[in-house]
Amino acid sequence: MNGTHQWGVGRAGKTPETSAIAGNNRWTERLRTCHRASVSATPTTAGPATKTGGASHGSGPEAMIILEAHGYRLELAPERGGSVLRLDWQGKPLMRPVCGDTIFDVASFPLVPFSNRIARGRFNTGLRKGTIAPNFPGSDHPHPLHGFGWLAAWTVAQQSAETAVLEHAYPGGEWSWPYLARQTFELGAEGLSTSLSVTNLGDAAMPAGLGFHPYFPRDESTLYRGLHRGEWYNTPDCLPSSLDEHEEAIDWWQGEPVSTRAVDTAYTDREGALEIDWPARGLGLTISPSQVLTTTVVFSPEGQDYFCVEPVSHATDAINRAPETMLWLAPGETADVGMTIAARTLA
Repeated sequence: MNGTHQWGVGRAGKTPETSAIAGNNRWTERLRTCHRASVSATPTTAGPATKTGGASHGSGPEAMIILEAHGYRLELAPERGGSVLRLDWQGKPLMRPVCGDTIFDVASFPLVPFSNRIARGRFNTGLRKGTIAPNFPGSDHPHPLHGFGWLAAWTVAQQSAETAVLEHAYPGGEWSWPYLARQTFELGAEGLSTSLSVTNLGDAAMPAGLGFHPYFPRDESTLYRGLHRGEWYNTPDCLPSSLDEHEEAIDWWQGEPVSTRAVDTAYTDREGALEIDWPARGLGLTISPSQVLTTTVVFSPEGQDYFCVEPVSHATDAINRAPETMLWLAPGETADVGMTIAARTLA
């Protein structure tokens, strides 16, 4: 048996594909992929990273951290949103490699202190309320998204041949609570292990959300498999309207290639790992998120050669619609999530 739960506006006959993509037509052009482009950067393999010129999200060279171990190579850009520039295994890209000099051109970025959109930037937790300005670079999109970490410069707290720790401190402001965010990257035999934490530095309970926003290469044969109970239908401006929910977790692609569905929506109640296969490349990977990352956002734009699989801790606009699903942190308390990405060879 299936069930549909309403949040505000009804489905109005729209599928997740049409509702999400229609709402994105005004700004998806900014997200066009550019696999073959490269960014000018200065690598560093020891000591703290320092910017060598240019801006964190603009043109010019930037400092990188490079980790190499167990057949993996990871490149990080601390000052560009604490982002991943590329992740390779045995010389093969697992994430879409960096293809330009903006935050949208990186391979992955962190989501902190919330995931996805807050409707019109307004929130009221019952304890505090506030307004966050739109933050989608180069767009008039009205809903701020992805938190503050992805547009901030991160500092290098620790670094070795196989490990890097980045930090981002937010002093308070539009978001009513100051916080400290920390990312840890470690290469091991089992793959890339990444953790993301946020500590409430304020004097009142803080609602928090965490997640990861990786981009992956996509061709006509690319397969994605993730078991989830629910799929959100979106309004034209990418806010959730109703939930199509099953009694058991299912593969919403039913074994078909990723390219057969154009979506930008959230899937709920994840069970197990997430898998991506590239049959034409003889390559696959497994994403193992921590248990608290119950929701997976999938962004697969029509006609592009990339897609995103984003393990996150809450659904879109949860701070307003379901605040109890946020990670509520007492003053001084820390929430921590993680995921492992492991490459594998296809038979």
